Amino acid sequence: MALLIAVALFAAQALNFAIAVRDRTQFRLAQAAGQSVTRITDALERERTSGRPLSPDRGRVRRVAANPIPPGLERRDEVAAELRAQLGELGIAAGRIDTGIRQMAPDEGRDRRRSGVALVVAIEQPGKGWLTTNAPWYRADRRLMAALVFQTLILYVIILLPVMWIVRRISKPLRSLAGAARDFRPGDGANPLEERGPSDVRAVIAAYNALSLRVNAMLDEKDRMLGAIGHDLRTPLAALRVRIESVEDDDDRTRMADTIDEMNRTLDDILSLARLGRPSEPPTDVDLSALIDAVVDDFRELDHDVAFEEAPRLKMHLRPSLMRRAVRNLIENAVKYGGGAEVRLLPSERHVAIEVADRGPGIPPDKLSAVFAPFTRLETSRNRDTGGIGLGLALARAIVQDAGGDITLANRDGGGLTATIALPR
Repeated sequence: MALLIAVALFAAQALNFAIAVRDRTQFRLAQAAGQSVTRITDALERERTSGRPLSPDRGRVRRVAANPIPPGLERRDEVAAELRAQLGELGIAAGRIDTGIRQMAPDEGRDRRRSGVALVVAIEQPGKGWLTTNAPWYRADRRLMAALVFQTLILYVIILLPVMWIVRRISKPLRSLAGAARDFRPGDGANPLEERGPSDVRAVIAAYNALSLRVNAMLDEKDRMLGAIGHDLRTPLAALRVRIESVEDDDDRTRMADTIDEMNRTLDDILSLARLGRPSEPPTDVDLSALIDAVVDDFRELDHDVAFEEAPRLKMHLRPSLMRRAVRNLIENAVKYGGGAEVRLLPSERHVAIEVADRGPGIPPDKLSAVFAPFTRLETSRNRDTGGIGLGLALARAIVQDAGGDITLANRDGGGLTATIALPR
């Protein structure tokens, strides 16, 4: 708005300047042509009534034999055209009309001495020679430009500065609203925004406050529903786990137990993914190197080939249980599809990278982004060893994005896949 007003003021002042210059040009033309025609008319009338010819060396209007304007002078054709028109209206015959701008002597008229130049007019009368006279001629006045510039600056001060102050007062509550919307976190207990500013801005802030209350209420209801679903599903699963103990066949009992464990893990993944928007665990300062080492030790205790390069202590502010789960999901995929995992922690000045690499079959390049979608699996069999429901990567990315980072996948040279967690420091 301020820029628009500044441009409009500049355009108005430019138009004002153009009008002033045009008026001054017309005044200069009328002053020069009108005064010259008046003098020539009076001189011709005196010549006719007195019978004495005009002198070639004295008087305001002189009659000379040849054109008195030398070739090097600056011509003013618009003055010549105006002179011809006015003389024609008075019935005075004129042949060639010539004009020129010359420097004035110090002893010439006071008014013309202000500009330092005069307009020389020469009018040919066929068979009688040339009539010549001087007229005032004003150069472009720099004071006019300075006055307009000063006037523009005054307008900017009087109009633009108050407008910018008003616009800033109007936009301040909007900036607060934008910041609150950008930083909105469900369930963070933030106070409602103060409703201030013009009526329409206050209406938008009130709508945002009401919307945030509704969103929090819906998420509270979702958490209660998920808690009820988790309880209602785990209860029959626990009962089934007790009942399978009565199965006499060891193989059948083991397969049933594995199936129940798989259902419990699936239920945990689904509930974790659904609740991730409002995690109950607060962020704390943790040693990221120790956290990864603990996850790797869990896999080593199960005789999985997982290697972790020793890394220095690295203090990070995050949710440790969720980050542990994200790293575990990546290592679990590497073990499942590649038979083992190589884990590295690579800190840099602005980011921290956690790399989990394997020597498995990799992922086709056109599927590297699709595998992050929930319930997406490239391996379509129902084999328990390579199965699952496709929530591991989706849950890991959601956890990392909640921490302000992201996960990327890339195929390794020589086969295999590298999953990289990038976290801001």
